[in-house]
Amino acid sequence: MNHILASALFLIVSDSCFSQSSWTGNTSPTYPALIEHLQKLDKAHKELSMYNMGSSDYGLPIYLFVMNGGKDSTRTFSKAQTGTTILINNAIHPGEPDGINACLIWLDQWIAQGKPLETKDGKKLPLIAFIPAYNVGGMMNRSSTSRANQNGPEEYGFRGSTRNFDLNRDFIKMDSKNAFTFAKIFHSLDPDVFIDNHVSNGADYQYTLTYIASMKERMSPEMNELTYGKCIPYLTSNVKQQGWDLFPYVELKGETPAQGIHAFNDLPRYAMGFASLFHSISFTVETHMLKPFPQRVQATLAFMEGIISFTANNALEIEEIRSASKSWAQNLTHFAYNYQLSEKADSISFKGYEHSFPVHPITGLKELTYNRTQAYERMIPWFKTYVPKDSVVVPKYYVVGGQESDVIDRLKANHVLFETLTSDSFDTLHVSSVKSYKSPSQPYEGHFKLGQIEVGESAKIISLKPGDILIPSRQDAALFIHATLQPMAEDSYLSWNFFDSYLQQKEYFSNYVFKDQIADILDENRPLKEEYELRKATDEKFRNSEWDQLYFIYCRSPYFEQTFMRLPVYQKF
Repeated sequence: MNHILASALFLIVSDSCFSQSSWTGNTSPTYPALIEHLQKLDKAHKELSMYNMGSSDYGLPIYLFVMNGGKDSTRTFSKAQTGTTILINNAIHPGEPDGINACLIWLDQWIAQGKPLETKDGKKLPLIAFIPAYNVGGMMNRSSTSRANQNGPEEYGFRGSTRNFDLNRDFIKMDSKNAFTFAKIFHSLDPDVFIDNHVSNGADYQYTLTYIASMKERMSPEMNELTYGKCIPYLTSNVKQQGWDLFPYVELKGETPAQGIHAFNDLPRYAMGFASLFHSISFTVETHMLKPFPQRVQATLAFMEGIISFTANNALEIEEIRSASKSWAQNLTHFAYNYQLSEKADSISFKGYEHSFPVHPITGLKELTYNRTQAYERMIPWFKTYVPKDSVVVPKYYVVGGQESDVIDRLKANHVLFETLTSDSFDTLHVSSVKSYKSPSQPYEGHFKLGQIEVGESAKIISLKPGDILIPSRQDAALFIHATLQPMAEDSYLSWNFFDSYLQQKEYFSNYVFKDQIADILDENRPLKEEYELRKATDEKFRNSEWDQLYFIYCRSPYFEQTFMRLPVYQKF
C-alpha cells in the first residue's frame, strides 16, 4: 500500500517537474498538452479561469485563460471592461511559440510566489488574459522543418491555419471562424493593453528582443504620448534591468541594417493594427529567430513582466487616455489613409554584426553573410515617420444596404452600433462609384485584393428599404467603421472584394438595334453630341470602331444601368 502511494506521488512530482522544466527548455507543448495543463490550473486555483470562447476552423475551441478575474464569466468580463485589462495573444503563427512558454513560466512563477494580486509597490495587478494558442489548426500541424531559419524549439506548429490562411492578415476580412472568435474575445474584454507574440525573420543582429508599436500617426495625440513618451521608455528600462536590450523591430529599408530600418505600417488587417483601431496600447513582440529558443522565451517573459508592471503602475492614466482617445476618434472631421513612409530619416544606435558578400561555394554567387565575431554598435538611419497621402471628410452617418449580410455580420461582430430601417424611404445621400482599380494576377490570403482604387462621388436620391442599416460615425468603433467603409482606405471592404459583384455590368445592347437609336440620343443631348464628335475627330481607333462609338453613347444614355460600379455603401453629411 505504501509502495503504491509512493509510486503515485513520484509520478505526480515527476510530471510536474517535467512540465515546468519543458517550459524553459527547447520544447514547446502540443495543443492538447497545453490545454490539458491549463485546465488543471483552472481547477486547482480559484484565481485562474479558462473559458471556451468559440470555434476555430479546425473544429476545436479557442480558449481564453484569465488571471485575476471575477470567479465566474459574468463577473470576469464585467471586471475586464470596467477595470484595467491586458490581453496577450499567442501562436497566431504556431511556428513561433515563444509566447506560449513565456505565459506558462509566468503562471508557474506567480503560483510559486503565493499568487499575489498586488505588485511589490502595492499596486493592484490588472486582469491578465491570454489566448493560449489562437491558430488551433496550425498548432495541430507540427513538424521541425517548416521554420528553416529558426533556432528551435525541437517541434512547433505551422504558420498557416487549417484553411491555409495567415491569420495575422485576417482581422478585417474575417474569412476564418477564428477571427469571429477573436472579435468576441476582444470586445468582451475591451483590453487596455494588447500584446501579440511573434518571432522575427530577417537580418542578423545582437538583439534577442524587438517590438513593433502601433503607428503613432494613426493614434490620438494622448495615446501617442502615452505609448511613445512613457510606455516604451518604461519598458526599455524595465527589461534592461532584467538583462535584455529592447529595440524597435528591424524592418529593413534596404538589404542590410546599414541602409537603415523603418517603422512598421500596422494596417488593420494585422492583430495589433486591429487592436489600435479600438485604442488599446498595442505591441507586437518579435524575438530574433537565430537566438536559441529558451533565450527567446525568457526575453518574451521579460517583456510580459514589463508591460504588467507598467499597466499596474499607470492603470488610471491608461483608462483615462483610452476614454479620451475614443472621444477624439468620434469627433474627427477628416479620416486620413494611404500612409506612406517619409524619406526623412532620424538615426538610432544599433547593435549589429559586420556583413560581407562572399561567393557561395555551391551557387557560385555572392551571398549576404553576417559575421558574429565582428559585433559593432553604431548609428544607422531610422525612418520612423509616416505621412497620409489622402484624407476624406467624415460623414455623420454611413448607410449599408441590408443585402450585404457578410459586411453586416462583421460590423456586428465588432460591436458597431447601427439602426435597422423598417420602412421604405428616400434620402439624398453621398454615392461612391468606382472609376478604376487594379486586380493582382495572384491571390493574397484568399482574395484578389483590389488596389489603386479610384472612386467618383456624387449626391443622389437613393431609395432605401427595410433591412438597410444606418451607422452613426460618432461611436467607440469610429476608426473601425472608417477603415472598412471608406472605399479607398487601405483595408476597406471594397479592397477585400466584398463588393465585386457591383463591378460587373449586367446589361448590354445589340449593335444592329441600338445604332438606330443613337441619332435621337445625340439630338436630345447636345453636350454629348459635341463630346462624341470631338472624340471621333481626334481618336483614330475610336473613329474606326463601331462598338467603341456605340458603347460611348450607350454609357452616357438613359439606357445605361445606373447601379454599375455604384457601391451599396452611402454617406450622409
